Amino acid sequence: MKNVLFVASESVPFIKTGGLADVVGSLPKYFDKEEYDTRVILPRYMCMKQEWKDRMEYVDNFYMEIAGQNQYVGIFQCVFDGVTFYFIDNEHYFAGFAPYDGTPDWNIEKFAFFSKAALSILPVVGFRPDLIHCHDWQTGLIPVYLDNFRYGGEYYRNIKTIMTIHNLKFQGVWDTKTVRAITGLPEYYFVPDKMEAYKDANLLKGGIVYADKVTTVSNSYAEEIKTPFYGETLEGLMWARSNDLSGIVNGLDYEEYNPEKDPMITYNFNVSNFRKEKIKNKLALQEELGLEVNKKIMTIGIVSRLTDQKGFDLIAYVMDELCQDAIQIIALGTGEEQYENMFRHFAWKYPGKVSANIYYSEPMSHKIYASCDAFLMPSLFEPCGLSQLMSLRYGTLPIVRETGGLKDTVEPYNEIEKTGTGFSFTNYNAHEMLNTVRYAEHIYYDKKRDWNKIVERAMELDYSWKTSAKHYEALYNSLIG
Repeated sequence: MKNVLFVASESVPFIKTGGLADVVGSLPKYFDKEEYDTRVILPRYMCMKQEWKDRMEYVDNFYMEIAGQNQYVGIFQCVFDGVTFYFIDNEHYFAGFAPYDGTPDWNIEKFAFFSKAALSILPVVGFRPDLIHCHDWQTGLIPVYLDNFRYGGEYYRNIKTIMTIHNLKFQGVWDTKTVRAITGLPEYYFVPDKMEAYKDANLLKGGIVYADKVTTVSNSYAEEIKTPFYGETLEGLMWARSNDLSGIVNGLDYEEYNPEKDPMITYNFNVSNFRKEKIKNKLALQEELGLEVNKKIMTIGIVSRLTDQKGFDLIAYVMDELCQDAIQIIALGTGEEQYENMFRHFAWKYPGKVSANIYYSEPMSHKIYASCDAFLMPSLFEPCGLSQLMSLRYGTLPIVRETGGLKDTVEPYNEIEKTGTGFSFTNYNAHEMLNTVRYAEHIYYDKKRDWNKIVERAMELDYSWKTSAKHYEALYNSLIG
């Protein structure tokens, strides 16, 4: 039996702010139980729902030094979906209203405590991992502490580590003197070929330098982060580690996102009956949102954080032109004020055509995936992206920019060879996006049979976690045989 430990700052169903939580909550369930004992360590945030806290059992506690003080480390555990989760308890660090609230230096201290505690609880809970799978900068110190702990005794020797980068933009950077004082690590870790980057300490960099393998969440993103545009100042390090760097696309929970059984959508459908049944969802959603109820009109969905990264400056630039077409746009999400207001403005200007839903709701997102004809995702960069996987699953054809995971998961429609599962454009350019949307409109309106064939291919794809888990198992086996 191989012991694998996931350490992360969030995981469904306990706490979620983004896609990281989906990965950490879903992936461990899909490993072969005969071969892997996979467990997870998370912070025990006060802001978790009470129902989850009620399911946790107290295990033990001890005190540990961090930032020059002795801090309480409580250990709770809970088994969910056959996976054991451990929770590290400390009200001083985890009492906020959200996982990452507080100043940058406070978050660095919080997750330095979490990383050191995650390693320190292992002898207490009696689980010695062969491999620790760390996720994002919040756990970047684990490979560093592990290197440091090895000098202290046999227990931590030969534990392998993998560092997964979900989004390179977030690195956990603060001034070296403060980080040294917080972590208690010796000075030799804070040099340019270790944790220091541009005179500051960088937690993610520490994890990348000391991990045995580095992964990110798609093949294309693994290549992109070796370039200055996507590398977020770490492209040199990515090049240096390129022999140990690989991309594995995230999966989707095919139980939760299943158009045949999804309780959140009005009418269930599958690949063999979508021509008749999917359209009923469109009519129901048009009715619900006060759009013109018309089964023939092409409907484009958007479910996203409304930020620059997601390409909303492109959409804003051509929105007026787009609204001249025979289409409807349904947007759901919150984010930067300018984009929230942009959608509100166009919903006011084009009533019956644009629906701006400036909030977030899981049921509404499922309805949009199930009801729309196309799904627009023109990201500036996208490490993996889950929305396009959801839209493919529901037969809502993605229109994406060829970057990161979008490039790896959406095959552009080829009219001559009759292949493809969506539409894509290459350059970060508003009119190139507009032309691609209009090309999709042309296929939708003038070549309906071809459109339905693309939908069929999209719905038959398998981006379930089962597939991702196989790739991770191969990677684990390369390290721990």
